[in-house]
Amino acid sequence: MRPVVLAIALIAISAAGGDLAVAAGNRPAPHVVIQPTFSDSGPEPQLSRILEEIEKNRLDTALEQTEVLLKQYPTFRVANLIKGDLLLARSMPLSTFGNAANAPQEKVNDLRDEVIARLKAYRNPAATANYVPRYLLQMRPDQKYAIVVDTQKSRLYLYENGGSEGGRPRFVADYYISHGKLGGDKTDEGDKRTPTGVYHVTSSLSPQKIGDFYGSGAFPINYPNEWDKRQGRKGHGIWLHGTPSDTFSRPPKASDGCVVLSNVDLDALAKNLQIGLTPVIISNSIEWLSFDDWQNERGALNKKIEEWRSDWESRDVNRYLKNYSKKFQTKDQDLEQFAQQKRQVNAGKEWIKVKLSNLSMFRNPGKEELVVVTFEQDYQSNNLNNQMKKRQYWIREDGNWKIVFEGAA
Repeated sequence: MRPVVLAIALIAISAAGGDLAVAAGNRPAPHVVIQPTFSDSGPEPQLSRILEEIEKNRLDTALEQTEVLLKQYPTFRVANLIKGDLLLARSMPLSTFGNAANAPQEKVNDLRDEVIARLKAYRNPAATANYVPRYLLQMRPDQKYAIVVDTQKSRLYLYENGGSEGGRPRFVADYYISHGKLGGDKTDEGDKRTPTGVYHVTSSLSPQKIGDFYGSGAFPINYPNEWDKRQGRKGHGIWLHGTPSDTFSRPPKASDGCVVLSNVDLDALAKNLQIGLTPVIISNSIEWLSFDDWQNERGALNKKIEEWRSDWESRDVNRYLKNYSKKFQTKDQDLEQFAQQKRQVNAGKEWIKVKLSNLSMFRNPGKEELVVVTFEQDYQSNNLNNQMKKRQYWIREDGNWKIVFEGAA
């Protein structure tokens, strides 16, 4: 076996392991058969076949397949590096991945990391046929798609609204992504981290407006959101965007905080994005729920929201306030001020009717048990009628779901 086989095969071995992060207490029963599905529209299938040929010492076949891959993706640097190694292997023994003379080791390591991330996702895809991301508890009817990003796996998952199927989101495709150079959990301006949380696409920026560096376009998200601001998180300008015209893709950790896709993947994704509607949930590592556990968690939260609505209609302020956290705040009131205002307002009410529609619920990734709830509210009483779009943040407090923030969405 020629040394190049050992050198590049190490990458394939590194990519062999995989895991399914299942939410605590919701691990699959022994009889469950996991049927993984994945999108194979990108270069991963061809890349996997090339490395398989290298592992089998069929280097000429591997070179031919690499040439085919480069015809499809001429600026795919990983494929160019593999081609260079395969050509060098004809005349000299190779001891590592990326043997070209004077090859910057940092850039070679970045490309090696990209190969491993792509192959792990391809060879060990998430169990999207039997599980759903814990975060997608409920999409409103007009939200056609949702995005979930796993920074640890450098992967973006696209889900379609289940609609008539009990609202269960359906897996559509997944894509390789780059993210912040220093990882996730953004807290400060310029910290080169990608935020973790529940966001929405806010606008679409054309390549003519933003320049070639961002590729075929960009879609800003609303970082920092209300919860980020309350936690003191700073920064701005977090986008989903593409790559420069001379670059097919970037290493897994290569951005200043944005989520970066190849232009071909961004273009495919862009067809499904709705400005102001599409949720973008960014997690360090996705938690997955079985359909039954997902339905139970969703049902429990819907029940609490209905209790809050019913308690409001009761005009019993003490009963109503039991739905709110001790840490509750609006943009300009704490719980005590909020309670005082509600008592004053309700003193003049003879009846109250509250109707909720277009409700969505997205669980926030991370250690905090936090759910972002958004809905359209139709409030009617004997002396006031109004409609508004409202957003609430619910947290676990003393074992119960409580509202910790609410305001206009």
